[in-house]
Amino acid sequence: MSDREIMDAKNGIVERQSYGFRDPVVKNVVDKFVSRSNVGYEKYGSTLDDERRFKMKGLQKYLNDIQEELMDAVLYIQAAREELQDLNEEALIEKCKEDVYGKFNDHEEKN
Repeated sequence: MSDREIMDAKNGIVERQSYGFRDPVVKNVVDKFVSRSNVGYEKYGSTLDDERRFKMKGLQKYLNDIQEELMDAVLYIQAAREELQDLNEEALIEKCKEDVYGKFNDHEEKN
C-alpha cells in the first residue's frame, strides 16, 4: 500500500474519482498535476490541503512561494528562447553550408 493510499484511508477517502477525457491535452495536464502532487507528498509528507487546514504555512509564505515559482518560470522561458535562437542559428548555418557545397558540387560535376 502506498503512502498516498494510507493517507487516503486515514482521511476516509475510500475511492478516488476517475475521469474520462475528450481532450488528451487536458488529460496529460491532469496526469502531471497528480504526479506532481504525489512527488510533493512523498517529499514533504503532507498535502497542500494539510498545510492550509493545519496552518502549516501562512498566506505570506504562499505568496512568497508563488513569486519564487513565477520568477523561476521567467528564467526557464528566457533559457528556452535562447536555446531556440541557437537552434535557429545552427539550422541557418547548416542550410548555408548545404547551399554553398551544393553549388560547388554542381560546378565540379559540370567541369
